[in-house]
Amino acid sequence: MGQATDDVLAAQIAAYARGRPDYPIEIESWLRDELGISAGEVAVDLGSGTGKFLPRLLATCAKVIAIEPLAQMRSALIAIHPGVDAREGRAQAIPLPDGSVDAVICAQCFHLFATIEALEEIRRVLKPGGVLGLVWNIRDATVPWVASIIGIMAPYDHGNIPFEAQEWKKLFPAKGFSALEEQSFANPQPGPPETIVVDRVLSTSAIAKLPQEERERVITSIRDVIASTTELAGREQITFPNTTYAYSCRKTA
Repeated sequence: MGQATDDVLAAQIAAYARGRPDYPIEIESWLRDELGISAGEVAVDLGSGTGKFLPRLLATCAKVIAIEPLAQMRSALIAIHPGVDAREGRAQAIPLPDGSVDAVICAQCFHLFATIEALEEIRRVLKPGGVLGLVWNIRDATVPWVASIIGIMAPYDHGNIPFEAQEWKKLFPAKGFSALEEQSFANPQPGPPETIVVDRVLSTSAIAKLPQEERERVITSIRDVIASTTELAGREQITFPNTTYAYSCRKTA
């Protein structure tokens, strides 16, 4: 990987850690009560990234294994969550034995590798009756200024099929799994505009990989939205409206 590419990825990772929303506290109850994850069990955070979901998963007291393909992401994860068992791997090649884990959680990433191959690999590592959890934090596009932000980003998001397109759902019902169950949670994210809006935009691969001049034009447009929106302009703290969607199914065979 060239130095320029490394620098772009490093900037994206830093923006991801700062700007991506945390997951609501209610997810801990969902993990424990609905998915049955508890002490003594083994849970995998697949596609862990910088470990945004790890605090919620660690709260279950299960043994947690974080799996992430990118070395720089794993380094950031370990720096933020020292002591976590972080391993190189990907959804199509999980570095774990057959039937060895009680749960696999994919937070903010399943739509990126939603294939039969990945589902079969997840089923391989799950114990009989083991659970697959899929979680996303999604921007509330019914809020006009949020819709404007999404509109600015849309022309650059070629080739990425987002959660909202629901293409990933076409894999379900899936062979060897029960039917999907769905829950949702309000997840408003408070913080400075530069962190929860600008950094969140910069954390996306479509924007991060743009030439610097074009990336700066996008960020200028984002800041213009902030400056022209009454509830945002001049404020040190704002709230970014999100909804967290959580799905689960169990290995049946």
